[in-house]
Amino acid sequence: MGSQTVPETMAAMVLTGHGGIDRLEYRQDWPVPKPAAGEVLVKVTATAKNNTDRKAREGLYPVKDKSDTVSFQVGGAPTFTFPRIQGADVAGRVVAVGQGVDAGRIGERGLLDFNLYADQRRDINLTPDYYGHGADGGFAEYIAVPSDQFHAVANPELADAELAAMGMCSYQTGLHMLNAAGVTAGERVLITGASGGVGTAMIQLCRIMGAIPYALSQPDKADALLALGAEAVLDRSEMADFEQRVRAVTGDRPIDAVMDLAGGDMTDRFIDTMIFDMGARSTYPRLSIAGASAGNVSEIMWTRIYLYQVQIFGVSHGTREEAEQLVAWIRSGQLRPVLHAAFPLSRLHEAETYFTRRGSNYLGKIVIVPDSEWQEHGAPYALKGVE
Repeated sequence: MGSQTVPETMAAMVLTGHGGIDRLEYRQDWPVPKPAAGEVLVKVTATAKNNTDRKAREGLYPVKDKSDTVSFQVGGAPTFTFPRIQGADVAGRVVAVGQGVDAGRIGERGLLDFNLYADQRRDINLTPDYYGHGADGGFAEYIAVPSDQFHAVANPELADAELAAMGMCSYQTGLHMLNAAGVTAGERVLITGASGGVGTAMIQLCRIMGAIPYALSQPDKADALLALGAEAVLDRSEMADFEQRVRAVTGDRPIDAVMDLAGGDMTDRFIDTMIFDMGARSTYPRLSIAGASAGNVSEIMWTRIYLYQVQIFGVSHGTREEAEQLVAWIRSGQLRPVLHAAFPLSRLHEAETYFTRRGSNYLGKIVIVPDSEWQEHGAPYALKGVE
């Protein structure tokens, strides 16, 4: 195993069980992982926060009984076991390599493809799991990951915190939502939850693909979302005349595909925007859903689905091919980060509370930076009062 000098122990935020933020314990004596064959050891400089961190911690992934307290599990046996270090979207530098990995990678900066893939298939991911859930993630000073999933991104114009903000949990989910629905150039796409990590990613991805993104968000975020590439921003706080407001901004043309991160009662209204004039369509109405921030249960008449031939795509994670495409777009400068703020790892409790209660000034991603890396990689992006 080639390496730089690596300590035996590290600081880590360790989740000890399902529950509130009190189940997250800051430890400074946690063992540093050893890279196995085919792996690299990464010194973490920044890890983006995602809503799945909270949902997994609180056990909010029921699939049968909506009152269940369960973790995300698709591959059979539960992999979210305790103690667990969360954090999926990791940026950092290679400091050691396992057997079979070129020692020339030591010193390389990169971004993790967060998936725990069940096999080597590049075009499909049927039993998704991820770092920070089925294996330890980046809320620590070090992480060991497969060498082929730690993608080198040298780009000096991107700070490490910005690179983490472009992590795969948001960008790959967004790309897979668009790809699952077969979105093509010129199509009108409605994006819900547009100010969050997946939403801001999809606005950019639509423009790369030549599609036209319409954002659903709060009015005070409109300028930022328009600057990011949104064609128009619709106010999510008033849904009573939503179809009419959509028609006003599209020139009375239906939305081609909806990228839904909300669910709940809103889903039916989103379908309305696609089916009001079927004669004006050239493709089937399509709905990709990858979140349920507005409710985990939606009441929809099945006649509306099959008579209007609405195609629904559930999206969890993306594929190896999509991860590689995203890295290529990052390297070429076609995607840019939307970084809201950084917090030190030791103040993850504060970051979790801020994330849950985030207000109208929130746009993009929060990143968590190890305290040992804070001055270089975190402090320039700290919220006022976070030093």
